[in-house]
Amino acid sequence: MNRERIFEAPAEARGQRLDRFLVSQLEGVSRSRVQLLLDQGKVQVNGGPSKPAFKLRGGEHIAVTGEPRPAPLKAEPENIPLDVVYEDDDLAVVNKPAGMVVHAGAGQSAAARSRGTLVNALLYRFRNLSSAGGELRPGIVHRLDKDTSGLLVVAKNDRAHAALGAMFASRLIQKTYIVLVHGALQTEQGTIRAPVSRDPVRRTRMRARAHQNARAAVSHYEVLRRISGPFGVFTLLGVRIETGRTHQIRVHMASIGHPVVGDTLYGAPGQLTRQTERPMSRTSGTLQSRSRKVAPERLKLGRNFLHAARLAFTHPVTGKALELEAPLPQELIQFLARLETAASQ
Repeated sequence: MNRERIFEAPAEARGQRLDRFLVSQLEGVSRSRVQLLLDQGKVQVNGGPSKPAFKLRGGEHIAVTGEPRPAPLKAEPENIPLDVVYEDDDLAVVNKPAGMVVHAGAGQSAAARSRGTLVNALLYRFRNLSSAGGELRPGIVHRLDKDTSGLLVVAKNDRAHAALGAMFASRLIQKTYIVLVHGALQTEQGTIRAPVSRDPVRRTRMRARAHQNARAAVSHYEVLRRISGPFGVFTLLGVRIETGRTHQIRVHMASIGHPVVGDTLYGAPGQLTRQTERPMSRTSGTLQSRSRKVAPERLKLGRNFLHAARLAFTHPVTGKALELEAPLPQELIQFLARLETAASQ
């Protein structure tokens, strides 16, 4: 049975938007849910439908019927270019670009929930995927963050999905990332063993700290290159993870004081600044000892310097050994080259 709630707009509500008034009256109902109520015709003002931006005059009779219910989430095929590194009857491995969400989330708008994700592209390309992840995540066995690029395994049937899931859980799939971090690591290689849990204050972040809800996480790193120049000091790493916790590499590197370049969520600056100085010219036959500052050069990546470069595992159905690689995308190659060029000047 649909519950009906009746309100009469008081005189002091004059000039207020209808949606904002309803948020103040409906306990525990967000503005986005109020928008759903209005979109679904569940709000009547003086017996007729109205819009969110309707300005109250005071004295209106407002009836709200039922509860705001978002449309069921279901991914749909969408013609989006897809870089397929490997494919057979049971699985595929794709090279996800940075900026693409793997699958939609319930907290997004209707348009964002149904368009532009990796799942949309997968459904268009492969048609049939495993159903074990549900209608929102067909074929998805593991994930990569939106601003992380690289290799991701996709299951085409439930048998492959179950086997791959068990392999990930048993740490039988080797995942290696290329990562650029701020600062100079003291050792050429090392291991970070720090449990990962959700930050209780900032819910979009994770934290590397012992907690009752924390899950074990292990990351092994090896220095590939060191860069020191006018933009700062950086270390290029190969990082192999035994576990696949949310934001694991990002959290682990930040926890030891070396955040991933571009990762502002975990303390990295949004852009790098090169302070350039030039000596002043001779004035009255005397060379000034001070330097004249010029406009600083700025360098911005616009994503995290984190790339899933290699996957190695045994095929869950055929038993074939697979070793797959994805080269650094051009934006990371160019960014790295810019740092190294500046360092050599």
